Amino acid sequence: MRFAIRLLPENESYRVPFNHQHQLQGLIYRRIQRVDPDLSLSLHSPKVPKLFTYSLFMTERRTLERCRPYFLGSGRAYFYFSTAVPSIAEAFIGGILQKPEVELWGEKFVVEEVKAVKEPEKLSGRKFVTLSPIAVTTKRVQFGKPRSYDLGPDEPEFYELIKENLREKYLHIFGTNPPEDFEMKVLNAKSKRFEVKRGIYQVAWHLVFRAKGDEGLLKAGYLAGFGEKNSIGFGMVKVNGRKPEGRRRGGGGNRKGEAS
Repeated sequence: MRFAIRLLPENESYRVPFNHQHQLQGLIYRRIQRVDPDLSLSLHSPKVPKLFTYSLFMTERRTLERCRPYFLGSGRAYFYFSTAVPSIAEAFIGGILQKPEVELWGEKFVVEEVKAVKEPEKLSGRKFVTLSPIAVTTKRVQFGKPRSYDLGPDEPEFYELIKENLREKYLHIFGTNPPEDFEMKVLNAKSKRFEVKRGIYQVAWHLVFRAKGDEGLLKAGYLAGFGEKNSIGFGMVKVNGRKPEGRRRGGGGNRKGEAS
Protein backbone atom coordinates (compact mmCIF):
# COMPACT_ATOMS: atom_id res chain seq x y z
CA MET A 1 0.00 0.00 0.00
CA ARG A 2 1.39 3.35 -1.05
CA PHE A 3 0.23 6.90 -0.46
CA ALA A 4 1.16 10.41 -1.55
CA ILE A 5 0.70 12.98 1.22
CA ARG A 6 0.41 16.57 0.03
CA LEU A 7 0.81 19.47 2.47
CA LEU A 8 -0.02 23.16 2.40
CA PRO A 9 2.57 25.33 4.18
CA GLU A 10 1.61 28.05 6.62
CA ASN A 11 4.24 30.36 5.14
CA GLU A 12 4.93 31.19 1.53
CA SER A 13 8.59 30.22 1.99
CA TYR A 14 9.83 27.61 4.46
CA ARG A 15 13.03 25.82 5.39
CA VAL A 16 13.64 22.11 4.85
CA PRO A 17 16.82 20.70 6.47
CA PHE A 18 18.82 18.28 4.34
CA ASN A 19 18.89 15.81 7.24
CA HIS A 20 15.17 15.52 7.94
CA GLN A 21 14.31 11.81 7.81
CA HIS A 22 14.18 11.47 11.61
CA GLN A 23 11.60 14.27 11.75
CA LEU A 24 9.35 12.44 9.27
CA GLN A 25 9.90 9.23 11.21
CA GLY A 26 8.69 10.98 14.36
CA LEU A 27 5.57 12.20 12.57
CA ILE A 28 4.79 8.70 11.30
CA TYR A 29 5.17 7.10 14.72
CA ARG A 30 3.10 9.79 16.44
CA ARG A 31 0.24 9.35 13.99
CA ILE A 32 0.36 5.56 14.29
CA GLN A 33 0.34 5.85 18.09
CA ARG A 34 -2.69 8.15 17.91
CA VAL A 35 -4.76 5.42 16.26
CA ASP A 36 -3.13 2.20 17.46
CA PRO A 37 -0.85 2.56 20.54
CA ASP A 38 -0.13 -1.18 20.69
CA LEU A 39 1.05 -1.23 17.09
CA SER A 40 3.24 1.80 17.71
CA LEU A 41 4.80 0.12 20.74
CA SER A 42 5.48 -3.08 18.79
CA LEU A 43 7.21 -1.11 16.01
CA HIS A 44 9.71 0.25 18.53
CA SER A 45 11.01 -3.26 19.18
CA PRO A 46 14.40 -3.72 17.46
CA LYS A 47 13.54 -7.34 16.70
CA VAL A 48 10.36 -6.53 14.75
CA PRO A 49 10.73 -5.91 10.98
CA LYS A 50 9.08 -2.55 10.31
CA LEU A 51 8.11 -3.21 6.66
CA PHE A 52 7.46 0.42 5.83
CA THR A 53 9.41 3.20 4.19
CA TYR A 54 8.97 6.77 3.04
CA SER A 55 10.46 9.27 0.65
CA LEU A 56 12.43 12.39 1.29
CA PHE A 57 10.41 15.55 1.88
CA MET A 58 9.83 17.32 -1.44
CA THR A 59 8.55 20.73 -2.50
CA GLU A 60 7.10 22.24 -5.66
CA ARG A 61 9.98 24.71 -5.82
CA ARG A 62 13.27 24.87 -3.97
CA THR A 63 16.12 27.36 -3.61
CA LEU A 64 19.53 26.45 -2.28
CA GLU A 65 21.34 28.82 0.04
CA ARG A 66 25.11 28.60 0.05
CA CYS A 67 26.68 27.00 3.13
CA ARG A 68 23.30 26.43 4.79
CA PRO A 69 22.15 23.03 6.13
CA TYR A 70 18.75 23.46 4.51
CA PHE A 71 16.99 24.57 1.33
CA LEU A 72 14.10 26.99 1.00
CA GLY A 73 10.87 25.48 -0.26
CA SER A 74 7.84 27.22 -1.68
CA GLY A 75 4.47 26.04 -2.93
CA ARG A 76 3.01 22.77 -1.75
CA ALA A 77 5.13 20.11 -0.09
CA TYR A 78 4.69 16.36 -0.28
CA PHE A 79 6.17 12.98 0.59
CA TYR A 80 5.31 9.35 -0.09
CA PHE A 81 4.65 6.57 2.40
CA SER A 82 4.65 2.87 1.62
CA THR A 83 4.12 -0.32 3.60
CA ALA A 84 3.46 -4.01 3.08
CA VAL A 85 1.35 -4.18 6.27
CA PRO A 86 -2.30 -3.00 6.00
CA SER A 87 -2.59 -2.25 9.75
CA ILE A 88 0.38 0.17 9.54
CA ALA A 89 -1.18 1.93 6.56
CA GLU A 90 -4.57 2.19 8.30
CA ALA A 91 -3.07 3.58 11.51
CA PHE A 92 -0.78 6.14 9.84
CA ILE A 93 -3.30 7.40 7.30
CA GLY A 94 -6.05 7.39 9.93
CA GLY A 95 -3.85 9.43 12.25
CA ILE A 96 -2.96 11.91 9.48
CA LEU A 97 -6.61 12.43 8.61
CA GLN A 98 -7.69 12.76 12.26
CA LYS A 99 -5.06 15.42 12.91
CA PRO A 100 -3.97 17.07 9.65
CA GLU A 101 -2.03 19.89 11.32
CA VAL A 102 1.66 19.07 11.12
CA GLU A 103 4.78 20.74 12.50
CA LEU A 104 8.16 19.69 11.16
CA TRP A 105 11.51 21.31 12.10
CA GLY A 106 9.62 24.38 13.30
CA GLU A 107 7.59 24.84 10.09
CA LYS A 108 3.81 24.38 10.08
CA PHE A 109 1.79 22.59 7.41
CA VAL A 110 -1.69 21.16 7.01
CA VAL A 111 -2.39 17.93 5.14
CA GLU A 112 -4.34 18.95 2.05
CA GLU A 113 -4.68 15.55 0.42
CA VAL A 114 -3.83 11.88 0.86
CA LYS A 115 -3.81 9.89 -2.36
CA ALA A 116 -3.62 6.11 -2.62
CA VAL A 117 -1.13 5.20 -5.33
CA LYS A 118 -1.93 2.34 -7.66
CA GLU A 119 0.61 -0.48 -7.60
CA PRO A 120 2.21 -1.43 -10.93
CA GLU A 121 0.91 -4.71 -12.35
CA LYS A 122 4.40 -5.92 -13.23
CA LEU A 123 7.73 -5.00 -11.67
CA SER A 124 10.26 -7.37 -13.21
CA GLY A 125 12.30 -5.75 -15.95
CA ARG A 126 11.21 -2.23 -15.01
CA LYS A 127 13.44 0.76 -14.36
CA PHE A 128 13.35 2.17 -10.82
CA VAL A 129 14.32 5.53 -9.37
CA THR A 130 14.94 6.15 -5.67
CA LEU A 131 12.62 8.50 -3.77
CA SER A 132 14.91 8.12 -0.77
CA PRO A 133 18.47 6.78 -1.12
CA ILE A 134 19.35 3.13 -0.63
CA ALA A 135 21.52 2.24 2.38
CA VAL A 136 23.51 -1.00 2.66
CA THR A 137 25.99 -1.66 5.46
CA THR A 138 28.29 -4.45 6.56
CA LYS A 139 31.07 -4.98 9.08
CA ARG A 140 34.72 -4.46 8.18
CA VAL A 141 37.76 -4.72 10.43
CA GLN A 142 39.32 -1.30 10.82
CA PHE A 143 42.16 -0.60 13.24
CA GLY A 144 41.76 -4.12 14.61
CA LYS A 145 38.04 -3.78 15.42
CA PRO A 146 34.86 -4.61 13.44
CA ARG A 147 33.20 -1.38 12.39
CA SER A 148 30.13 -0.48 10.36
CA TYR A 149 31.00 0.07 6.71
CA ASP A 150 28.67 1.68 4.15
CA LEU A 151 28.69 -0.24 0.87
CA GLY A 152 28.28 1.24 -2.60
CA PRO A 153 27.10 -0.09 -5.98
CA ASP A 154 30.70 -0.59 -7.13
CA GLU A 155 31.04 -3.45 -4.62
CA PRO A 156 29.53 -6.92 -5.27
CA GLU A 157 28.49 -7.29 -1.62
CA PHE A 158 26.10 -4.34 -2.10
CA TYR A 159 23.91 -6.46 -4.40
CA GLU A 160 24.28 -9.62 -2.32
CA LEU A 161 23.00 -7.87 0.80
CA ILE A 162 20.13 -6.18 -1.05
CA LYS A 163 19.01 -9.60 -2.26
CA GLU A 164 19.39 -11.13 1.20
CA ASN A 165 17.37 -8.26 2.69
CA LEU A 166 14.61 -8.70 0.09
CA ARG A 167 14.40 -12.41 0.88
CA GLU A 168 14.01 -11.62 4.60
CA LYS A 169 11.22 -9.14 3.84
CA TYR A 170 9.55 -11.70 1.55
CA LEU A 171 9.53 -14.26 4.37
CA HIS A 172 7.83 -11.85 6.77
CA ILE A 173 5.31 -10.58 4.21
CA PHE A 174 4.29 -13.82 2.51
CA GLY A 175 5.22 -16.40 5.15
CA THR A 176 6.81 -18.81 2.65
CA ASN A 177 10.33 -19.74 1.65
CA PRO A 178 11.73 -16.82 -0.37
CA PRO A 179 12.94 -17.38 -3.94
CA GLU A 180 16.46 -16.64 -5.19
CA ASP A 181 15.53 -15.06 -8.52
CA PHE A 182 16.73 -11.45 -8.39
CA GLU A 183 19.07 -9.31 -10.47
CA MET A 184 19.79 -5.61 -10.26
CA LYS A 185 21.73 -3.41 -12.65
CA VAL A 186 22.58 0.15 -11.62
CA LEU A 187 22.31 2.66 -14.46
CA ASN A 188 23.11 5.82 -12.52
CA ALA A 189 24.38 6.39 -8.99
CA LYS A 190 25.05 9.34 -6.73
CA SER A 191 26.09 9.08 -3.09
CA LYS A 192 24.89 11.29 -0.28
CA ARG A 193 25.90 11.47 3.38
CA PHE A 194 23.10 11.84 5.92
CA GLU A 195 23.13 12.50 9.64
CA VAL A 196 20.56 9.99 10.87
CA LYS A 197 21.11 10.81 14.54
CA ARG A 198 23.28 13.38 16.23
CA GLY A 199 26.85 12.45 15.33
CA ILE A 200 25.81 9.25 13.46
CA TYR A 201 26.13 9.32 9.68
CA GLN A 202 25.03 7.08 6.82
CA VAL A 203 26.29 7.12 3.24
CA ALA A 204 23.41 6.10 0.98
CA TRP A 205 22.80 6.10 -2.75
CA HIS A 206 20.36 7.80 -5.07
CA LEU A 207 20.03 5.25 -7.87
CA VAL A 208 18.44 4.62 -11.22
CA PHE A 209 18.44 0.86 -11.70
CA ARG A 210 16.77 -1.96 -13.54
CA ALA A 211 15.67 -5.02 -11.60
CA LYS A 212 14.25 -8.32 -12.72
CA GLY A 213 13.31 -11.56 -11.07
CA ASP A 214 10.58 -12.94 -8.86
CA GLU A 215 7.60 -10.57 -8.64
CA GLY A 216 7.19 -11.27 -4.91
CA LEU A 217 10.75 -10.21 -4.12
CA LEU A 218 10.38 -7.06 -6.17
CA LYS A 219 7.03 -6.32 -4.55
CA ALA A 220 8.66 -6.62 -1.12
CA GLY A 221 11.20 -3.99 -2.17
CA TYR A 222 8.61 -1.76 -3.79
CA LEU A 223 6.31 -1.77 -0.75
CA ALA A 224 8.79 -1.99 2.16
CA GLY A 225 11.95 -0.54 0.63
CA PHE A 226 15.21 -1.74 -0.90
CA GLY A 227 18.24 -2.11 1.34
CA GLU A 228 18.35 -1.34 5.05
CA LYS A 229 17.03 1.24 7.49
CA ASN A 230 13.78 1.71 5.59
CA SER A 231 11.86 2.84 8.67
CA ILE A 232 14.24 5.78 9.14
CA GLY A 233 13.76 6.99 5.60
CA PHE A 234 15.90 4.95 3.22
CA GLY A 235 15.20 2.72 0.23
CA MET A 236 11.91 3.93 -1.24
CA VAL A 237 11.68 3.64 -5.02
CA LYS A 238 9.23 4.40 -7.79
CA VAL A 239 8.82 2.87 -11.22
CA ASN A 240 10.49 5.27 -13.65
CA GLY A 241 8.02 7.59 -15.38
CA ARG A 242 5.05 6.46 -13.30
CA LYS A 243 2.93 9.23 -11.82
CA PRO A 244 0.93 8.77 -8.60
CA GLU A 245 -2.68 7.94 -9.23
CA GLY A 246 -5.61 6.55 -7.31
CA ARG A 247 -8.26 7.38 -4.77
CA ARG A 248 -7.95 10.68 -2.92
CA ARG A 249 -8.72 11.38 0.71
CA GLY A 250 -9.06 14.96 1.87
CA GLY A 251 -7.05 16.15 4.84
CA GLY A 252 -9.12 19.18 5.73
CA GLY A 253 -8.25 20.97 8.92
CA ASN A 254 -7.45 24.52 9.88
CA ARG A 255 -4.16 25.92 8.63
CA LYS A 256 -3.74 27.62 11.99
CA GLY A 257 -4.37 24.43 13.94
CA GLU A 258 -2.22 22.89 16.65
CA ALA A 259 1.18 21.43 15.93
CA SER A 260 1.84 17.73 15.73
